[in-house]
Amino acid sequence: MSYQVLARKWRPRNFPEMVGQTHVLRALINALDNDRLHHAFLFTGTRGVGKTSVARILAKSINCEQGMSSTPCGVCSTCREIDEGRFVDLIEVDAASRTKVEDTRELLENVQYAPTRGRYKVYLIDEVHMLSNHSFNALLKTLEEPPPHVKFLLATTDPQKLPVTILSRCLQFNLKRLPLELIRDHLAHILEQEAVASEVQALTALARAADGSMRDALSLLDQAIAYGHGQVTTAEVQEMLGTIDRERVLPMLQHLSDGDGEGLMTAVSQLAEQSPDFAGVLAELNTLLQRLALAQQVPAALDDTMGDREALLALASQMNPEQVQLYYQIGIIGRRDLPLAPDPRIGFEMVLLRMLAFQPASGGAARAASAAVASSQPAGAGTTERRAAAPKPAATPSVVKEEAPPVTPVAPVPTPSTPLSSNTTETPLPDLAPATAAGPIEGASAWASLVAKLPLSGMTRQLAENSALIRHQGNVIELALEPGCDHLRNPKWEEGLSQALEMYFGSRQRLQFVDGISETTTPQQLRKEREVARQEAAEAALQEDPALQSILEQFGGEIEPGSIRPAE
Repeated sequence: MSYQVLARKWRPRNFPEMVGQTHVLRALINALDNDRLHHAFLFTGTRGVGKTSVARILAKSINCEQGMSSTPCGVCSTCREIDEGRFVDLIEVDAASRTKVEDTRELLENVQYAPTRGRYKVYLIDEVHMLSNHSFNALLKTLEEPPPHVKFLLATTDPQKLPVTILSRCLQFNLKRLPLELIRDHLAHILEQEAVASEVQALTALARAADGSMRDALSLLDQAIAYGHGQVTTAEVQEMLGTIDRERVLPMLQHLSDGDGEGLMTAVSQLAEQSPDFAGVLAELNTLLQRLALAQQVPAALDDTMGDREALLALASQMNPEQVQLYYQIGIIGRRDLPLAPDPRIGFEMVLLRMLAFQPASGGAARAASAAVASSQPAGAGTTERRAAAPKPAATPSVVKEEAPPVTPVAPVPTPSTPLSSNTTETPLPDLAPATAAGPIEGASAWASLVAKLPLSGMTRQLAENSALIRHQGNVIELALEPGCDHLRNPKWEEGLSQALEMYFGSRQRLQFVDGISETTTPQQLRKEREVARQEAAEAALQEDPALQSILEQFGGEIEPGSIRPAE
């Protein structure tokens, strides 16, 4: 006896065997049990989700010799013939091969005749959207008022192409794409019945590759069994699908977290030896970033189907949530632009280098996301903080071209001769001489000035800018983190800040972070206060400018909200 593929062997033969689609099955079961069956049904959905299977089960339910119900017996001659595709009163039509109006008219000529054996004559028209407009017109009247012994079951993957006149004459049921977990569990059940050994991660990979289609999943499962000599293992499934082991991608995230560019490029070189699909590798990296964000925000929702939960939870405690969001945005845009790269590997490496180069601004995720978008635009399409080199004219609204009076600039950093001060107002920030000459740091402004001078970058700078100075006594510097910035407490970044302070003071400085909310202002908060003051000063300067007010009154204009920017 010839081998029967799994997709046909495990095709559901009754409603309980259907996987998913409970919203459709519930309506059909109630209609059958309460004898309220419509004369025309339209089943829509992507390939392999059960449209034809549901239609055949419905045909079996209404023609079963044991009586019409939602539970056909499955053993009578009618049920067996429908399962085998040879029931005379079930007319299955592939609309893709019978698009002409003559084919439709020939099909409808026999509608008036009573069924030969069954209770109803059922017309199952698959891919009905392929019919021509003339064919639809020929079908309209019969579809609206068919003889009482006729039922129409239509199936399509593209309901948008159907005329509204057809849609209005049918009960429409949209079959959903099946979730990954449901497909994986069904594959595990089938393999258990087939006595085939398998691994959960391998089935998860097959379910992901099926992309919501149970039929595709069963076809891939057939292929995986043959490829693996009668068993389904993770390594062989990944080799068959051409995917990369997630264990090869996870270290890249660790290198990104550590800012280790050399290690990152070494990992890419090792990966390139396998000649991978770099678009697929980037997609896997984006998937891990999404799971990493989930681990940071909703840890309980992170499953362990891929065996990476513990590694992601450990990595989540090391990375800034804004950093993860920025990396994901860069990865998504990089995948879109990958075909434009001179070489797939070059494009992939450039995405990773962009992740290293752009760090999220301390102000929040919104600025981080805007930096990622700006970095992906062509020259001239946007600006980033790094491009702002040339001086800009004084702030003006977009509706006025006349130059406005200058806005009070932010106070510059004074020369090293300026003495230390603890003043936190808009006075100039003092410059700090080494502690051997000027003594310990005193005050928020002094700390902010020192942070601005230190050779810090990335997450180490964020740690310093979001820390408030409590006291500096001897070689001990006590700091308090701004609320919500506990993720910045990382031994590597603390050591980087300590080394920078040691280089500045000429002696080892020991950092101590105290708990609780500090009343002292952080450098980041000082910067925000100055930005707010500059913005208010710019708006006030324009509102008080007599020339601008005269123009607005003369032409009935107004200043567009949000168009005023302070001068650089």
